[in-house]
Amino acid sequence: MSIKNQFIKSLSNLVGFSTKRKIVVIESDDWGSIRMPSNEIRQELQQKGIPLGEGTPGYSYNLYDTLASEDDLSHLFEVLSSFRDKNGRHPVFTGMSLVANPDFEKIRQSGFQEYHYESFTETLKREGKNSFKLWKEGEKNGIFWPEFHGREHLNVPVWLRSLQMNDENTLRAFDSGIWGFKRKGINYQAAFDLEFSTDLAFQKEIIADGLKLFKEIHGREASLFVPPNGPFNESLEEVAAKGGIKYMSAAKIHKQPLGNGKMKNKYHWLGQKNKHDQIYITRNAFFEPSNPSRNWNADCLNDIQIAFRFNKPVVISTHRVNYIGSLDVNNRDKGLRELGSLFKEILNRWPDVEFMTSTELGNLMSGKLT
Repeated sequence: MSIKNQFIKSLSNLVGFSTKRKIVVIESDDWGSIRMPSNEIRQELQQKGIPLGEGTPGYSYNLYDTLASEDDLSHLFEVLSSFRDKNGRHPVFTGMSLVANPDFEKIRQSGFQEYHYESFTETLKREGKNSFKLWKEGEKNGIFWPEFHGREHLNVPVWLRSLQMNDENTLRAFDSGIWGFKRKGINYQAAFDLEFSTDLAFQKEIIADGLKLFKEIHGREASLFVPPNGPFNESLEEVAAKGGIKYMSAAKIHKQPLGNGKMKNKYHWLGQKNKHDQIYITRNAFFEPSNPSRNWNADCLNDIQIAFRFNKPVVISTHRVNYIGSLDVNNRDKGLRELGSLFKEILNRWPDVEFMTSTELGNLMSGKLT
């Protein structure tokens, strides 16, 4: 890491909640989303000439990311269960999860005039996956704790307008059972980016409905909300608070969309409170071994070292794609091997480390946990 990056990382850890305890949180995004249903569909899209991001950092998602199988979760849980902190606790993934995916058939039947979705548990059944029981086992065993990443990993109003406008690539992707990628600069994955300010009303409904569905699926309210891909207008925090969200996630320099191409920078730090008494949890370490562009172990360990130097808890950002082998088992094997090496080195360098969920870190900052 360059001296400039070291300085920036150090500066970003100066402000906010501090503790002498060496706390490590692992936030893992995208659980529940379809993404790329199969290798055959990816090949089909390539034959249709749809750009999949070849040569960009995001290409790994189109190569490897899909619904987690029983094998994927079993292998991940085996790695997590292999390590313990000073309190005898295993590392735990805070699984930032989506609760729904588009119902393509019903949307088609409406002539693209209406949006319909299915719960992600229904998606699993339709895809012949029985992996949700592993989610429950992981939660029971303290190694996988689902929280709210949104209803879908999809910007519904932008995507629906694209379908209604007969956008060629969007329609071709739709025919293959995926939602495509972007139009006019808005990434379909960015669920709460804002093309027009009038979309805010629809986004509020999505959040309220998604939180209700989360409770139906998991039997409890979500406490943490990590908006997909980052873009998020702060006016949506109120509906999230009413739905039980106590903790919000955002980048430290957050580009807030205002609609019609306008953005506004908002600054956040760990432990910051908004006017709804929600506490912000910001990430300060990153681990994405499915992307071959960096030495993720070395960089993540450096992030951790800087955070601890400034008495900050470590919140590691990592994505589901790193631990999925359904499309390429070598991807999962590599990701889990790197994850195990990371845990081993963390415990070697900092034997007094404590593993927590994001929710527990939020409870600690709010005084609900000691």
